[in-house]
Amino acid sequence: MELIVDLHTHSHFSRATSKEATIEGLYKWGKIKGIDVIGTGDFTHPGWFAEIRDKLEPAEPGLFSLKAELAKEIDTQLPTKISSRQIRFILTVEISNIYSKNDKIRKLHHLIIAPSFAAVSQINSKLDRIGNLKSDGRPILGLDSKELLKIVLDSDKDNFFIPAHIWTPWFSLFGSKSGFNSIREAFEELSSEIKAIETGLSSDPYMNWRVKELENITIISNSDAHSPQKLGREATLLNCQLNYLDIINGMKTNDKRIVGTIEFFPQEGKYHYDGHKNCSVCFAPLETKKHQGICPVCHKPLTIGVDYRVDELSYLPPGYIPKKHKKVEYIIPLIEIIAEIKNVGTSSNKVQSVYDNLIATFGSEFEILRGLSLDKLTKLGYQDIAFGLEKMRHSEVLIEPGYDGVFGKIKIFDKNKRQEISGQKSLF
Repeated sequence: MELIVDLHTHSHFSRATSKEATIEGLYKWGKIKGIDVIGTGDFTHPGWFAEIRDKLEPAEPGLFSLKAELAKEIDTQLPTKISSRQIRFILTVEISNIYSKNDKIRKLHHLIIAPSFAAVSQINSKLDRIGNLKSDGRPILGLDSKELLKIVLDSDKDNFFIPAHIWTPWFSLFGSKSGFNSIREAFEELSSEIKAIETGLSSDPYMNWRVKELENITIISNSDAHSPQKLGREATLLNCQLNYLDIINGMKTNDKRIVGTIEFFPQEGKYHYDGHKNCSVCFAPLETKKHQGICPVCHKPLTIGVDYRVDELSYLPPGYIPKKHKKVEYIIPLIEIIAEIKNVGTSSNKVQSVYDNLIATFGSEFEILRGLSLDKLTKLGYQDIAFGLEKMRHSEVLIEPGYDGVFGKIKIFDKNKRQEISGQKSLF
């Protein structure tokens, strides 16, 4: 069966997260978005671990469901098109490792996946002796990444370890500011245990395919959602059984169980290009090289982004596609498409009303974005939505890349098309 999986999330115990980042919030928005398996996030935090143990119950091997009484309360408030969707949870956490290695400060984030509460308890018990797990849902540990990998592997043979958003400048395996130049440099004799990597919002599989060291490693994508509404902005597609080991073994072997990924346009990621936010300087890699990596405004080193860093570590040209490769789908969140059409912000009541109507009429957001017939939309008066989806599905978009912590902008409508649409009548 096809599964849409989003493993990297956060709870309300993590810094800079929404109060709605509860297990009920993840359940509700998982149905709205159309996700099958959702990572719990933050299982090292004692408050969150207690909460998920209280609210989840075992389902298929290694997976969990929301307890029936809680699920029923939420389902009665959802449109019938999505209320019956099955949601499963998988136990996950993101760990921040900050340490010194080879005379340089390293800052790496890692995603850990566990098959049971017992396995989580083993990990938590060991990490609690190393750092303060209560301070943040994503704990910061002064621990070498290799040592964290050892702890994960020793705690349970079925635990899984994935370097997170591997190109982000500040906190990742290959980050320009505090990462490494290779997996071996970071994990040494345990490098063979790295079976999968997470692309992050500022890169996509095409960029990662250029790097020789990654050619036999599974590429996955997740949302890294800090609020339930951001679930599924990236996700991984699998064709496998609904159980922990089939999902994890697919990722370990990169076999036919891994169908592909659902991606942000990587230019929208806030570290895609190089630059300085405070100086409003945004450079493509060639421009950065022309300026020798120095900001022309403040004359300090630029924040080197993902595109530059991929080029630095790659041996294949941009646009390279392996003979055998996985599927890549680009999406724009439905709420953003509607907001662009209405020419207002995504939090507008008008935008939310249209979004709710579309979900109630056609089903989950992924069903609408990925497979809904455009004729069905047009017949019900959503011509502009149909136009937007057609452009998105063909990647015919206008791009303003992100840089140095500033999200990029992906637009569908140019000025002339917007004027044309504003003159048309629409049911919404």
